[in-house]
Amino acid sequence: MFNHSMIMICVLFICASCTHNPPLENIFTISQEELNKLQLEYYSDYFSFVGEDNQGKVSFAIDNNRGQDQRSWQADHFLVMHDEHKGWQSLIGNGLYPNTNGLLKQIPDSEYFQFRGTPQTGMKLLSQANKLELQIEPLQNRLSKNEGLSIYQMNSGTAVLSWNDRTIPGRVIHEFLYLPAFNRLSRKYLGVFKDFHGIYAKIGNYGDLYIHSQDNPVMAKLIGLNNGFIVMNNETLPLNNLIINPQDRSFRIGLHRWPDDWQGSFDYVGKQQPFSLQLKQRNDIANWFIGGFAMGIVNGTVQINDEKIEVYGLGEVIL
Repeated sequence: MFNHSMIMICVLFICASCTHNPPLENIFTISQEELNKLQLEYYSDYFSFVGEDNQGKVSFAIDNNRGQDQRSWQADHFLVMHDEHKGWQSLIGNGLYPNTNGLLKQIPDSEYFQFRGTPQTGMKLLSQANKLELQIEPLQNRLSKNEGLSIYQMNSGTAVLSWNDRTIPGRVIHEFLYLPAFNRLSRKYLGVFKDFHGIYAKIGNYGDLYIHSQDNPVMAKLIGLNNGFIVMNNETLPLNNLIINPQDRSFRIGLHRWPDDWQGSFDYVGKQQPFSLQLKQRNDIANWFIGGFAMGIVNGTVQINDEKIEVYGLGEVIL
């Protein structure tokens, strides 16, 4: 999830080589001519699916990252799946894989996943190894921001996940990120995403809820500090005056504390609407003592006018 996503795992590692990377501000100020000489780029497409059939709710996320560093090209997948009744599921294909054709704008196929189409025209993600197919209908743009050459886009729409013998209708939230003068697949950075909280959820039968909160003022130029959108009956509304407060932080190994829930509100048609969300069945993916990366199941409610609507989806935390 930022996505999405293994981008927020590795960028927080502390390493002596950080000073050899271009300053983070360069991702917003570099010119195309300078970028052509530097040859350092990063692309990420993160898809977060939430659906339900007669056997219960299923959540699936896959982050597809690729980059160029001079004359080398990289790619990786990060993926998780959760079954409401069976818990976290094991999937094959996490990690780096060859990007032999040097694809950047297009997601390169791997041994375990193949990609057909585009988010704008409709996509199909195939994985015979995982007995999985995700059919995504053409997605609608919900948020879009450019800062220099950098691009941040959020899209969403309907999708169907076929998994083993199940056919699960649902929705997908898609996050696209392009950063020039940056490549976390070949280099390491300190604190790109600081205290990041991301929520990718389905709300009742209405649509989507996306929320993120992070504390890096440099990245805020592109993605904001508190940002998000809600889709109600295919109408997109930005989450103006968004307030999100992590609550009941619990200790684990290290110097950081994980949030157990989020309380907050946002402006909807001129009135602050409250939400209350809990992070359950947390999957601690990485822990580097001063911080960590975890994903979990988010459920709770959001109030729209006088109606409380169920929220269910995936949550992502980078500390």
